[in-house]
Amino acid sequence: MSSEPIGVSSLAGRYATALFELAGQERALDTIADDLGRLAAMIAESSDLARLIRSPVIGRDDQGRAMEAVMAAAGMAALTRRFVGVVAKNRRLFALPSMIQAYKALLASRRGEVTAEVVSAMPLSEAQRDAIRQSLAASLGAKVSLEVRVDPEILGGLVVRVGSRMVDSSLRTKLQRLQLAMKGAA
Repeated sequence: MSSEPIGVSSLAGRYATALFELAGQERALDTIADDLGRLAAMIAESSDLARLIRSPVIGRDDQGRAMEAVMAAAGMAALTRRFVGVVAKNRRLFALPSMIQAYKALLASRRGEVTAEVVSAMPLSEAQRDAIRQSLAASLGAKVSLEVRVDPEILGGLVVRVGSRMVDSSLRTKLQRLQLAMKGAA
């Protein structure tokens, strides 16, 4: 997250930093961020694509060709496609999701933003997102960018994570605490 320093010495941090610098030179920071966001969503939604990037059995050439086809079909920028090609060639596709997160963190840091991960049981409306964003901005004193995820298993409420800080007001957690309290009273 952008409220913590980016681990440039990590594998994902080094690759993300290199991509960030290239995107800055080409004045394509936002274009690359959009491409990476779409790519992360595709990986999250497709078990086949997730398996492709994690599999040590699939050869680097096959991984590179498959990723090129996916990105070309999605109409991604040439820099994004070259970057993922290099990552595939170096057998580092398994770290691509971490690289995407590190790139987003670098971009948010440059913009003076703090990234907050918000997990809800149901999709949030735009008005709810705006209210959360404004509330976090007021408490953190910085511009806030939200990464919203839906997890029906939390039953209700929200889980908000900013950097290493987390506020869990989910119904699941409250029920677990109640259950523990009831066991302790018995």
